[in-house]
Amino acid sequence: MNKTVPSFGAHYFFDEAYDEMFSAPNEIRPMYRALQQRLMELGIEELQARQQASDKSFLNQGITFTVYGDEGGTERIFPYDLLPRILTGSEWIHIEQGLKQRIYALNLFLKDLYTDEKILKDRIIPKELVYSCKHYRREMRGFPVPKGVYISIVGTDLIRLPDGRFAVLEDNLRVPSGVSYMLMNRSIIKRVFPVVFRNYGVLPVEQYPQMLLAALRSLSSPTLDPSIVLLSPGIYNSAYFEHAFLAQQMGIQLVEGRDLIVHNNVVYRRTTSGLQRVDVIYRRVDDDFMDPLVFREDSALGVPGIFSAYRAGNVALANAVGTGVADDKAIYAYVPEIIRYYLGEEPILPNVETYILDRPAELTYVLDNISQLVVKAVGEAGGYGMLIGPHSTKAQQEAMRAQVLENPRNYIAQPTISLSRAPCFINDQFEPRHVDLRPYVLYGDDIQIVPGGLTRVALRRGSLVVNSSQGGGSKDTWVLHQ
Repeated sequence: MNKTVPSFGAHYFFDEAYDEMFSAPNEIRPMYRALQQRLMELGIEELQARQQASDKSFLNQGITFTVYGDEGGTERIFPYDLLPRILTGSEWIHIEQGLKQRIYALNLFLKDLYTDEKILKDRIIPKELVYSCKHYRREMRGFPVPKGVYISIVGTDLIRLPDGRFAVLEDNLRVPSGVSYMLMNRSIIKRVFPVVFRNYGVLPVEQYPQMLLAALRSLSSPTLDPSIVLLSPGIYNSAYFEHAFLAQQMGIQLVEGRDLIVHNNVVYRRTTSGLQRVDVIYRRVDDDFMDPLVFREDSALGVPGIFSAYRAGNVALANAVGTGVADDKAIYAYVPEIIRYYLGEEPILPNVETYILDRPAELTYVLDNISQLVVKAVGEAGGYGMLIGPHSTKAQQEAMRAQVLENPRNYIAQPTISLSRAPCFINDQFEPRHVDLRPYVLYGDDIQIVPGGLTRVALRRGSLVVNSSQGGGSKDTWVLHQ
């Protein structure tokens, strides 16, 4: 029988998951004590008022995201939970070291993959696994990217296991989103809990846009004052708010494909005063749509000729084309080996156990136990193409079984892990909800990470899916000084 937390009411209960705030029903973790005291002093009515104020602030600032295929309207206010998630300084140092190690190794992997292929020749990773990845770009072979940096912007998804350790769930190396919500969450919580925040000793995150700008600048010649733009698919993209927000924060132009043109392998931006050369592009357009002359010929989002300009060294792209091969969920299973191969070190952050389904024995095991496992399509994101066995129906399991048998390479499976839970203020009461953490890593002249990241929240009771497109929300993440 689950136990409840007396101070938080009848709806705050314990189960097998790690609780971020309480180590036992009557034992609060030290870093949360001051927050709990303040919550008790304020009372429910005052918390209601502050939640309403924060919701109104999100509405007035147009902080939205788009849900594809939603019949009730595509654009929604991003759900925000009032209570912060708190990490100690020592927890963060461990996470930071693990992420830097991981991103450094993945960058070496991409560089090797598109040049010498030593890791394939040494049979650390099967060639067929790499060559069958839909995000592997043969057009990138033999092309050295600027400064050897393939992945300038990364969003890595971490979960806390029931024993309290952090593990990597996914690497997002193409166009990771959500950092604008991290920044907005911090802005709003400073207004909601000004005194508590000021006294807590929270490390800042507001420097992220300037760190991102510096990382983008580093892709150009040091003697150049580069012209940098952010390339967006446009207003119908789910992350358009973020594109506009980041461009504004960095002081660079937000453009769409129709705003750019290529002449003689040089990229220019159309302006009212004529064409202006572009040196660096932070692109939020997927590889497939970047250049209709090379990739999808029906793309209206990209720029004809931009890949030739890129190959000629006349423009830098962040992230590089072809980085998606390293966040294929089947390649993910090999990241610990990638770290050992290139760095000669043991991974600081572990992976979640992963079954690769074009291996016959693992396929058989997964099909026999599909009701207990999480099955994911290797190239999907946002919670799409996924089955959570214990939360699924027989019909859903049979449908996934058929899809897996049709193309086993396209799926992986993992144990159903109970993500850690954090307190949330929902329907005017305290309730626990499962959370993950997406820190944002920047690779410019060196690797930098703002302390914390976006804590994503599965707002539906009992749900393990934190993606905003699946009903998830977020809360601010506080990393404390040592």
